Amino acid sequence: MIKGVIFDMDGVLIDAKEWHYEALNKALRLFGFEINHNDHINQFDGLPTKKKLEIISSVSNLPISLHQFINSLKQIYTMEFVYNRCKPNFLHENAIRNLKKDNYKIGLASNSVRDSVNLMLKKACLIEYFDIILSNEDVENPKPDPEIYQVAIGRLGLKPSEVLVIEDNINGIDSAKSAGAHLLVVKNVNEVNIDNIRKKITMLNAI
Repeated sequence: MIKGVIFDMDGVLIDAKEWHYEALNKALRLFGFEINHNDHINQFDGLPTKKKLEIISSVSNLPISLHQFINSLKQIYTMEFVYNRCKPNFLHENAIRNLKKDNYKIGLASNSVRDSVNLMLKKACLIEYFDIILSNEDVENPKPDPEIYQVAIGRLGLKPSEVLVIEDNINGIDSAKSAGAHLLVVKNVNEVNIDNIRKKITMLNAI
């Protein structure tokens, strides 16, 4: 039986994929670098900024010594986008509120940094619903490694077989699968609604 639901954040609860892309490119352009949109979707989606910069340096002459500075700039720019663009989504608030009402444990596991996670959830009026919230700073190995979902499942006091993870990109999907959890894969934030989640839980419980 499913007893808990763990959400990814970017692209699942918050439509922030483009914000991260724009923010990182804004920082990279200061040093003459840029990620094209195709690579953003197919190669970098769902990865933490630190890993993105490592990949860029491995195929270009971006100095590793600039990583920390670029990362810091990227986080500042991301926060600016969050303050200006992030807002509540009724579909998500309704879904999580009803899951809580049905006594499911609720968690969040994101590859974003803690400050971004907390700010986005507050701006979206969702933070109060979560039993546990994990960022990439709460684990040694971010997605696609299974650690963040293993830790989240453990902190909820559940078994992997009792958890439904909601994800949207390959790195998060691989992470959840390796952790042994069930998956609901969504294409965009609009698919994250109570009807789709209940349908998936009903199907899993019937197996």
